[in-house]
Amino acid sequence: LGLSLEPKTTFLILFFIIWLGGWWINIKISNYNDANLPRFIVPSLFGIVILLMWELAVIGLQINPILLPAPSAIALKFSRSLDILWIDFVQTLVKGALSGYILGCGAAFLTAIAIDKFNFLKRGLLPLGNFISALPIVGMAPIFVMWFGFDWQSKCAIVVVMVYFPMLVNSVQGLELIDPSRQDLMRTYSASYTQTLIKLRLPSALPFIFNGLKICSTLALIGAIVAEFFGSPIKGMGFRISSEVGRFALDMVWAEIFVAAVAGCLFYGLIALIEKRTTFWHPSQQK
Repeated sequence: LGLSLEPKTTFLILFFIIWLGGWWINIKISNYNDANLPRFIVPSLFGIVILLMWELAVIGLQINPILLPAPSAIALKFSRSLDILWIDFVQTLVKGALSGYILGCGAAFLTAIAIDKFNFLKRGLLPLGNFISALPIVGMAPIFVMWFGFDWQSKCAIVVVMVYFPMLVNSVQGLELIDPSRQDLMRTYSASYTQTLIKLRLPSALPFIFNGLKICSTLALIGAIVAEFFGSPIKGMGFRISSEVGRFALDMVWAEIFVAAVAGCLFYGLIALIEKRTTFWHPSQQK
């Protein structure tokens, strides 16, 4: 056309072209007859469009990298810091978050079974669990660091406190919502409490139990990272984020956030996959 546009204007035009083009393609794919195609392609395309728009917005508007680095800069920093990111990943997510998740959810599940067996525990433990869940993490983290030290043990304790009550509430609710006719059938067969628990109550409660596990999977990651802000060795995702923010190295901060986000999505997806395989009979898993 013979028109000369400024680089800033060019990037902004490309920004809106990608936005509208991604929108149009997603609408077309979503209306496709095959239900499995939109399920995987639409979220992937949506993420790619957001990254491209982010890159063009940073370049076109000339945003300061200290405020918001471009995805290309974050990817470059990520590729150059794989060794540091792996050390932080093991320290925070494997040692702190995963260990606390297993201990907290396991303790909550056993407590739910005890509450289901002894009704008086429901009136005593549930209000206490509600009180513990209301404790602010920013207030408890320094105390737990003093009790358990600066290493991953204090982060594990924080995660246990954060995941215990959500898992307990979901498990108790699942064990309570049993079809009365099925309970009467078990009584007719003279089934003991253990037999009823294993063959009826636990299978019926599985959707609620997995719901609690999925909720706690994100809480565990958040709790472990935030707990490191209040004391940790010279490694860990929370330590790295707080130290790199002080140095204005936002590309490294976003790299750590990316690792945490990917780990959280994979962990959540793994639990959802196990749920789908074990509760295939439930209406929520039916097509």
